[in-house]
Amino acid sequence: MSGQGYEELIILNRKLDELLDRYNNLKREVEDLKNGNKVLRTELQDREGKVKELEIKYERIKLSGALLSEGENGIEAKKKITELVREIDRCVALLNR
Repeated sequence: MSGQGYEELIILNRKLDELLDRYNNLKREVEDLKNGNKVLRTELQDREGKVKELEIKYERIKLSGALLSEGENGIEAKKKITELVREIDRCVALLNR
């Protein structure tokens, strides 16, 4: 092999080593990003669950506030409760037959 061919082979080997190092670094980075993504998805699910819980609590508070208030919302809530009680009474009457 000539001197120039040998030098080219050495340069190619160096470049190959650099490429392999870059590949391995990128591979580790991808794994790190995948793990980070998994952690973030878990955190997102936890927060979505908390949001749902807070929405339920908010609706309960809103309903209880409507029942206690004398405003338009309170009147509507009381009407709905009265309708539900009447429906329950009808069901009980049908069961007693």
